[in-house]
Amino acid sequence: MDELASENRQTAGLDPVTLSVLSSALAGVAEEMGTLLVRSAYSSNIKERRDCSAALFDATGRMVAQAAHVPVHLGALYESVRVVAERRAAALARAGDGARVAEASHGPGDVWVLNDPFAGGNHLPDVTLVSPLDFGGELVGYAATRAHHSDMGGMRPGSMPADSREIFAEGLIIPPVRLVRAGVWQDDILDLICANSRTPDLRRGDLRAQAAANRLAGVRLAELAERHGMSTVLTAFDEVLRYGERRSRALVALLPDGRYEAASELEGDGADDVDIPLRVAVTIAGDGLTVDFAGTSPAVRGNVNCPRAVTRSACCFALRVLLPDDVPANDGTYAPLTVVTEPGSLVDARRPSAVVAGNVETSQRIADTVLAALGAAVAAARAAGAGAATADPLPVLPAQGQGTMNNLVIGGDGWTYYETLAGGAGGSARGPGPSGVHVGMTNTLNTPIEALELEYPMRVERYELDETTAGAGRHPGGAGLVRSIRVLAPATLSVLTDRRRHAPEGAEGGAPGAVGHNDVDGEPLPPKASRPLAPGSVVTIRTPGGGGWGVPPS
Repeated sequence: MDELASENRQTAGLDPVTLSVLSSALAGVAEEMGTLLVRSAYSSNIKERRDCSAALFDATGRMVAQAAHVPVHLGALYESVRVVAERRAAALARAGDGARVAEASHGPGDVWVLNDPFAGGNHLPDVTLVSPLDFGGELVGYAATRAHHSDMGGMRPGSMPADSREIFAEGLIIPPVRLVRAGVWQDDILDLICANSRTPDLRRGDLRAQAAANRLAGVRLAELAERHGMSTVLTAFDEVLRYGERRSRALVALLPDGRYEAASELEGDGADDVDIPLRVAVTIAGDGLTVDFAGTSPAVRGNVNCPRAVTRSACCFALRVLLPDDVPANDGTYAPLTVVTEPGSLVDARRPSAVVAGNVETSQRIADTVLAALGAAVAAARAAGAGAATADPLPVLPAQGQGTMNNLVIGGDGWTYYETLAGGAGGSARGPGPSGVHVGMTNTLNTPIEALELEYPMRVERYELDETTAGAGRHPGGAGLVRSIRVLAPATLSVLTDRRRHAPEGAEGGAPGAVGHNDVDGEPLPPKASRPLAPGSVVTIRTPGGGGWGVPPS
């Protein structure tokens, strides 16, 4: 925290020790929220895979602290808080007499729930709970958790069909509504949500776990206020945001001004198995950068369309990759970033576009493509000798990782299994890429075989690294893996994957990683597909390897 303390001397705010303590404490609150959520959740997707995120926001909706959870969740949470704040403000504006003001008030004890991708969410399985935080009768901030619920209704078990054509087929749409009002659960809202899920008991338990995590944030924030004073805590909010912005702008300023372009593609949309163009231009001007998606495909028939909040989230992730590890991830950190999209395009979809794969697959392709453009800027800066004498040296970017989440969804009567499968990360100048890891916009774990076979009528018949998928290089890429699952009851399969035709690229002369592969009983599947499964069917997913870095040794 020495750098943070030094920044404080420049802003003449809190003393260095107090700011350092409070910055760590705020990050600790977000981490503790996530820990409570994982340990309290009912579904294996949250308690085993940790497909959830938590963050703290100030009263204006700026993210102040986040846990090291799922990037695609965290970069888009700001939109959920913004929408809830607007709903709350509208309710207060409509209120008249004292009784109605109390009815419309934020609490204490209110919890809002939403999943609408066009009103603060990212895709329907990701359900967000937002709690206004009250101290002494005043709104001081918000706590937010987002978790992937393994079934929210829709046309297929798991709520992630490969063949949806509009959002209404993907599950229950929840606009921002109060799930808890002044500490009292609204049973009609909870019952409505659970009635639309194939696994209602899991939904009920997971939602209560999220609410408990939000409540913990209020308790911990009050404890900080008792120890330091709420005015000091709120000052720390502002100064941590300023610090993140200063560090981020300093790094961007090292990059040469100019326009850096990159292109990529998505391998089909579930409706048509043809490549869909993705175009990115990053413009560096001083200490700011603009990411422009002009030339990207219009929205498509299938479900790889992306809400703008998810697109921004992927751009935030790409910027965060450039920054040193000690830079906090908050809204100040992303202040130098401007994102330009065309309304109605693949990366700025509008209702009623199907979007369930946009959150998981398109976000990965966006992140890789923006990083490719930023990589050209970093290379230009390094060639010019920039960053050699600065506190924050230029980043070392790896070759491309697997670039997909390998979404596997299998469900039947009263059960749904969902998992994103790990693959290879890219090698870099620092060493080989890790094998069998999640990369990019996901940061989850695997479902242990014991938990999977205990909970679902399935048996894992193969689970191992495939070393042949690693891209060769002086520092090779990481290996992907193979997972084969036999279903023991009638079920429905959905796979949402990418990098089945276009391999993750190597860097500095390194070879690309191998592409992935999907099949059922040996019959190949396209990258996005839904199929019925008979008992005894075996689903096999081979995930891509990472690209190698440097010319392979002869």
